[in-house]
Amino acid sequence: TETEHVVAAFSAGGVDYVTKPIKPKEVMARMGVHLGGARRARQEAQHAGEARSALDAFGYASIMVRLGGEGDGKLTWQTPLARELLARYYGTSAPQTPPAVLEWLRGASRMAEAQTGGPAEPPRLTIEVGAQRLSFRLHQQTGDSDGGADWLIIMREVSDAAVIEAM
Repeated sequence: TETEHVVAAFSAGGVDYVTKPIKPKEVMARMGVHLGGARRARQEAQHAGEARSALDAFGYASIMVRLGGEGDGKLTWQTPLARELLARYYGTSAPQTPPAVLEWLRGASRMAEAQTGGPAEPPRLTIEVGAQRLSFRLHQQTGDSDGGADWLIIMREVSDAAVIEAM
């Protein structure tokens, strides 16, 4: 029950602390709270996976890149389709953001910060490989913490052959 022991337990990664004498109803109530939190976290992860799959199903790949602060320039999140496209076009994988994409994002970020008189969409980045094009569109800034910001980027692959076939 000493404060130093409680602090040491939390510092070691504990999320709760029970002292003797143990009260069974209190322990069961605490376990119920922790199990409920774990269930919610698992459901949120499942829903996030479903959302990523939905984006992929419509041909949109998404990535999130952190600018500034801790982890500057790191690719922090991606859909499975984005992972495949980045590997195919750039030969990279998370957490490495392709240098050309990072340079474009930094320029678009500076442009967004300098905007006055209403937001304007920054120019898209397009990479062409033969008859295929991969375009990047800056969607939004989603957070601002520890001196950095997370930027959501939507990627779309277009193939001339697929367009001709569709027509």
